[in-house]
Amino acid sequence: MAKRDTAEAHGTRLPNTDGDDAPNGNFPRLTKGERTRARLVDAAEQVFGEGTYDDASIVEITRRAGVSQGTFYLYFPSKLDIFREVVRDLGHQLRTRLALAVEGAGDRAEMERRGFEAFFAFIAEHPELYRIIRQSEFVDRDSYRAHYERMAAGYVEGLSKAMAAGQVRDLDPEAVAYCLMGLAEIIGMRWILWDADGVGKMPKHVIDSILDFIYRGLLPSP
Repeated sequence: MAKRDTAEAHGTRLPNTDGDDAPNGNFPRLTKGERTRARLVDAAEQVFGEGTYDDASIVEITRRAGVSQGTFYLYFPSKLDIFREVVRDLGHQLRTRLALAVEGAGDRAEMERRGFEAFFAFIAEHPELYRIIRQSEFVDRDSYRAHYERMAAGYVEGLSKAMAAGQVRDLDPEAVAYCLMGLAEIIGMRWILWDADGVGKMPKHVIDSILDFIYRGLLPSP
């Protein structure tokens, strides 16, 4: 699952502007307000990831963030607004991880391997991503759709470049992007979420099998 060739700026957590991936290198220091906002988003990620949107409360989010409820409303008008930010933020972190992982890869085959490995590692660190994204389909459908569209955008761009360079067969890049994204998501669910003994330890033979399957269908014949 390879993403854009350039990496998003990535510090402890930068304000999420949902813009294009930015070159790696300049990491501005967070202000006190940005740190407080980041704590709220982190706490909300935990709360939404542990239960349902309806069960989650602003009281619990602020308790975990170590701030007052009044402070919460300085940053987010409602529970729905912070939920939307959690969805955006998780997507932003994931895209950053993938972009950094594939930076400098020699060809498309290597980008796919690095990207899949990075995706599975991220899921092992953030298993709540699955629960939150699935909830977003019913809580805020626009956020749900935007999450996948942003993920696909960089993938389509990279695949198009690889096709132009003759590294990938001439196919519909958007269709291929969504196929590969779906494959990664389901494989991650099976071996990262369902297999308690394998959390954080995606078996190498699984990745090898995925890539062999992809290479035979995606790469041009020798």
